[in-house]
Amino acid sequence: MKIVVVSDSHKEFHKLNSVVENNLDADAFIHLGDGEHEFNDVRNLHPEKSFLFVKGNCDFADNKTIRIANAKGIKILCVHGHEHHVHQGLDTLIAVAKQNGCKIALYGHTHLYRTELIDGIYVMNPGSIDSPRDKRPPSYGIITIDDNKKITMNIVALDYHADKQ
Repeated sequence: MKIVVVSDSHKEFHKLNSVVENNLDADAFIHLGDGEHEFNDVRNLHPEKSFLFVKGNCDFADNKTIRIANAKGIKILCVHGHEHHVHQGLDTLIAVAKQNGCKIALYGHTHLYRTELIDGIYVMNPGSIDSPRDKRPPSYGIITIDDNKKITMNIVALDYHADKQ
């Protein structure tokens, strides 16, 4: 199973759509907030695909700020991160993941990509496809879960000029 994870697209429809178009083999797409309008537009272009969205601090529609996804029997915590104080550390995020029986915790908000294993929880921040910080390239994440439930997480860096329309 291939899951594409994006966050913080901040009204950049063409960048988000490019990520989806380049990953049409994915089984699911998860958007971790701050991009509700372009998310809805891209989702409408691909009704055959599975999409999940959580509300970020810059989103205004009535969306949930926390969701639990299930992929091949593995629970995935999906949050934007602003309510979990991710700028100060990941302790709250890890605690919420454990409380909900999640093996994977996904968050955005910081615009800084990250993948690691913390206290038995696979953690990913895909960065931002629009406005990365610390001179990093725009990025998104890919999670693969094989038939043996082995989890692999990767960050994909985008070319700054590749998505200019």
